[in-house]
Amino acid sequence: MKFRAITALVLFVSFIAMSTSGLLMLVIDQPSFSIRMHPVHKLFGVLLILGVLGHLSLNYRALLAHTRQRTAAWVGATLAVILVLVYGVAALMEIDAEQAAIIDKAAERLEQGPAAPKP
Repeated sequence: MKFRAITALVLFVSFIAMSTSGLLMLVIDQPSFSIRMHPVHKLFGVLLILGVLGHLSLNYRALLAHTRQRTAAWVGATLAVILVLVYGVAALMEIDAEQAAIIDKAAERLEQGPAAPKP
């Protein structure tokens, strides 16, 4: 199988997984559900990154050509600024350290799967 075909399939399946798990977490707005979806979202996020890197290696000249179009450049720059601002807001949001530790431990236990029954 050629690199281009593999890249396309990785991007397609990863996009489906990321979009459906993300939409489900948005619609089912429960932390317990989001924690259960986290392994799917995380794994296919990594695969999506690898697919995008492959796609960029195959199509970097076309991407550079798009940046020469004024409207496309403005849209790209605006989205980049929004991304930085949203990351900034998220990074600066204060969360109680004790509550964060409880959530992190619960997420870790859930990602490990069901515990074996105690005899």
